[in-house]
Amino acid sequence: MGPSAADQGDEPVEWVDEHDRVIGIVSRSRMRRENLRHRSAAVVVRSGDGRLLVHRRAATKDLRPGWWDVCAGGVVGVGESFIDAATRELAEELGVTGVDLEPLGVGRFDDVDSREISHLFLVTTDGPFEFADGEVAEARLVTRDELTVLMDRESFLPSCNAMILPLVAGFEPD
Repeated sequence: MGPSAADQGDEPVEWVDEHDRVIGIVSRSRMRRENLRHRSAAVVVRSGDGRLLVHRRAATKDLRPGWWDVCAGGVVGVGESFIDAATRELAEELGVTGVDLEPLGVGRFDDVDSREISHLFLVTTDGPFEFADGEVAEARLVTRDELTVLMDRESFLPSCNAMILPLVAGFEPD
C-alpha cells in the first residue's frame, strides 16, 4: 500500500518557475494548497494490440480522487530525474518494471488545481499489471472508441488528457 495523502503532504517537492528552474523546496501539501508549479512525469501504457491502459484513481489521492486517468505518473522527487520518476511511478502504480520508456516530449499544464511541467513517456507492454500500492482503484485496456465512451461518462484527469493524448497515435482528441 502506498503512502496516504496525509503522509504525502510532508513529501518535499521542487517548486519551479515557468522555465523549469528550481525556486525552492516546499512540502507537497503547500504545493497543492498554493497550486505551485512543480515537475511531474507521466507514462501512457499501450498494449501490444494498441489498446490504452486507463485507470481510476484511488479515493486517497490528494488531487482529484476517484477520477480516471490515461497515464501513470506523479510528482518528481527532489533531485530525481524525470526518467527515474517515470520508472518509479510505473512500478509503484502499475507494477510494471524492466520496460523501455519512449520519450514523447515535455508538456505543460496549468489549471486551478495543478501547475506542472511534465516529461511524457510511452511504454508498450501487456503486463502483468499489479496495483499493490493502493493508488489505482480499477484499470482496463480500452480502444479509442471505448475511451471516447468512458470519457463521456466519467471524469478524467485533465492534465494527462491535455498533454498525452495528442501525442499517442490513434488516441488524439477529435
